[in-house]
Amino acid sequence: MSAIHMRSLPHSQNQFRDGEATIRTREHNLKHVAAQLNIPLTIVDLRNAFDTLVIQPFLTGYRSGLTPNPCILCNQRVKFGLLLEEANRLGAESLATGHYVRLVAPDDTSQRFRLHRPRDCRKDQSYFLYGLSQHQLAKALFPLGNALKQEVLLWTQQTGLANRLPEESQEICFIPAGHYRDFLKERLEGTGTLNGGQIIDVDGNVRGRHQGIFAYTVGQRRGLGIPSTAPYYVIELDPVKRIVRVGREEHLYQREMTVAELNWVSIPPPDGPIRCQVRIRNQHQPAQASVTLRAADRAAVCFDDPQRAITPGQAAVFYDQDLLLGGGVITREGLRQATDTRHPQDIGSSAGNSG
Repeated sequence: MSAIHMRSLPHSQNQFRDGEATIRTREHNLKHVAAQLNIPLTIVDLRNAFDTLVIQPFLTGYRSGLTPNPCILCNQRVKFGLLLEEANRLGAESLATGHYVRLVAPDDTSQRFRLHRPRDCRKDQSYFLYGLSQHQLAKALFPLGNALKQEVLLWTQQTGLANRLPEESQEICFIPAGHYRDFLKERLEGTGTLNGGQIIDVDGNVRGRHQGIFAYTVGQRRGLGIPSTAPYYVIELDPVKRIVRVGREEHLYQREMTVAELNWVSIPPPDGPIRCQVRIRNQHQPAQASVTLRAADRAAVCFDDPQRAITPGQAAVFYDQDLLLGGGVITREGLRQATDTRHPQDIGSSAGNSG
């Protein structure tokens, strides 16, 4: 058994003035942990590749008025891509990570590796792994899948490792303290993305001006600067016309969407429509929907109940209870605003039986 660690923080971003110091501190602590566990440690510098494969697509997404999820790309392209390849080159058969997710190997019931939500559903990270291939899963290990977070913390305290491990963060790793707008301003300068434009409501009225659509995302309420007795929310971004479109709470709800760049994990691509639960962001409670393939890499999703703030660029991940079926990227195409936010059964009962 051996350990491998990747450097991924940007080389010299202004937002990471202490980046090199942060790297040195982390690696110093990792060396102590490896020594205490009596296992060799290999450090791989993947910063250039991380910039190309993760940060650049992240920037491109925001330039296009999307809200991308870089963690999904990192897992797919870097951790279980380049890092796994390096681990294999060093002689490792598998790569174990700290993701809270359960992996089931092929058996009599299925020839595929299957991903399940973890025992500790509060720490569920399956959403970020929907992009992995069967080949990658065949070489993956997830030892925390059946553990509770408190059990892991207790183990680190009992072994004396707690003080050497970095504090858990919910932020994007390459954007310190969640200051993503500052990061984007620096990296997008000179691209035209920082140019301002109009804020327009659903009736076409100009409600104000913005300083660049990169600073907005669907569902956002704060920072719009629109005087009103009732709040406005961002409901759409138009990067071509540089328009931020706003509406009221009811305008955030949509029933239909199109998902592209599909990857099926625990099941092969379905032959027909399937019923499943769909998660449209990591903290979203999966909602019941019908998923219908429109092409090999595209599907139409229709929710039973309208969902709030469906955001182009985010991932839509499909589940059958705790089994992760697959997922893809939400597109602008196919988004349909809900005309009635009641449940279909309530609509049917109130309208009477049409027989």
